[in-house]
Amino acid sequence: MEPLLLFPDPPPAGVISILSEGGYPWRAVTTLDEAHRSEPEDGWSGALVCTDEDPEGAVAICRGLRKRDIPLEPLLLVVAGSQLQDLELREELFDDFCVGPPRPRELEARLKHLFWRTGRGTRPELIEYGELILNLETYQAAVAGRPLDLTYMEYELLRFLATHPGKVFTREILLSRVWGYEYYGGARTVDVHIRRLRAKLGEEHANLIHTVRSVGYRFGQSRWAP
Repeated sequence: MEPLLLFPDPPPAGVISILSEGGYPWRAVTTLDEAHRSEPEDGWSGALVCTDEDPEGAVAICRGLRKRDIPLEPLLLVVAGSQLQDLELREELFDDFCVGPPRPRELEARLKHLFWRTGRGTRPELIEYGELILNLETYQAAVAGRPLDLTYMEYELLRFLATHPGKVFTREILLSRVWGYEYYGGARTVDVHIRRLRAKLGEEHANLIHTVRSVGYRFGQSRWAP
């Protein structure tokens, strides 16, 4: 795997630790020119840009990487919570983001989610249910051979449900198990993501996710179904 471009130099210690433990090679740069000069022969595998220390420099390097003849992707941002409101105006500059300091599992999951687009990675573990296939290594999903364009949380919700077919989960349990105990969103968050998942699965496969009235949701057939 080619190295991941990292900004700034030196990058946050927590990010270095996560990348090293995950086996991701990386190379830090301070400017766009340096990124061009030090680019490997086969190109960067992607870019991880931390915006907290130098927001203007981060935006500049993202813009430059996107304006290349072949725009660099995937590009993941690590932002401070106070910078979230600025992202809506710059969505063309990145593929995904997470709030820093990043949690190890989340950062690695988001990287894997993005890397499947470039075809990188080893032979993955799969979850298969009928015509639905989930790739646990690349975070890619497909139904009847058709790739599904899922967000990170849509994939996480579908993965959780698909690994527990036939079991009913309340919205509260889904919030705690998928979004995490520190997430303060309401039950409507689950309903919105379920609705989007059904739409992306398509009419023929939307019924993979069942609504259990007054309780919550179930993936696949009930264990008591004949």
